[in-house]
Amino acid sequence: MASLCSSSGDSRLTSRGLGSAIATPVSVRVESYNTGEKKCISDVRRTFCLFVTFDLLFITLLWIIELNVNGGIEKQLENEVLHYDYHASFFDIFLLAVFRFAALILAYAVCRLRHWWAIAITTAVSCAFLIAKVILSKLLSQGAFGYLLPIISFVLAWIETWLLDFKVLPQEAEDEKRFQSIMDVSERAPLMGPGPLSDGQFYSPPESVADSDEDQDDKQDLNKGLIQQATYRITTCEY
Repeated sequence: MASLCSSSGDSRLTSRGLGSAIATPVSVRVESYNTGEKKCISDVRRTFCLFVTFDLLFITLLWIIELNVNGGIEKQLENEVLHYDYHASFFDIFLLAVFRFAALILAYAVCRLRHWWAIAITTAVSCAFLIAKVILSKLLSQGAFGYLLPIISFVLAWIETWLLDFKVLPQEAEDEKRFQSIMDVSERAPLMGPGPLSDGQFYSPPESVADSDEDQDDKQDLNKGLIQQATYRITTCEY
């Protein structure tokens, strides 16, 4: 009986352990996704923001090099900023990079938008301004930087659009769907897990009649009687 009770207890512990083992991976995955949701910004969005910052810094570096090459930074800053000329100055291309940086960081890092309208506005404004400047200004007659700055600014604006439209938004949408599916599984896990088994499902089998103590005593008495009868007959024959 003790072995049966211990086996029933072990089976109940095993069933409970099985249920907890099924629920544990789901809870761990939910906690990991909850931790990911608590982040200020996702990894792919952080990469996009870093590229937007690179856009501003790269255009600034090229503009500073252009100022230094064409006669010194102080003198060229006075000519291009204080005496701004749309047809000959690169200062507006730098301001365009500042505009893209401020708008995109505000929209996708601070406000964390999940729509493409902000990047569409910045890319459209950048493309329209650069095309008009190349057509109307005299940048192409000012050496290599007259070609380099507009082309690089144009390419960086479209790379930012590609990153957001094909990397950031689809990846975040996929992560959100995966998180929702994990939440649904975690809600259904307690219903799907095996419940504890009742004590009534474990019972002791009936004792065997052949192995009972009373039958053993009866057999011993019968054997003693046969031995006594045999001994009496042998003694009678001798006399």
